[in-house]
Amino acid sequence: MQVEFVGMLRDAVDGQASIAIDAQTIRELLHKLAERYPGIGSFLKPGNDSGIAVSINGEIYRDNWGQNIPQDAEVVLLPRIQGG
Repeated sequence: MQVEFVGMLRDAVDGQASIAIDAQTIRELLHKLAERYPGIGSFLKPGNDSGIAVSINGEIYRDNWGQNIPQDAEVVLLPRIQGG
């Protein structure tokens, strides 16, 4: 699958707008990204403190890292916006 990066997350993946990666779940995707790009680790905090939101086919996932990713899904990682 192709994963796109928005905002400051691009800096964490060496300035790339997108990369190809194989993962079945959001958790696996984030784990593989952290192995390949250690700079993204600062965004990967457990639970509600995570600095990343994941969009799969336009639906945003903030905490459900067990979510399956369909094979031909559009996947976008973006910095999580804190609010209240």
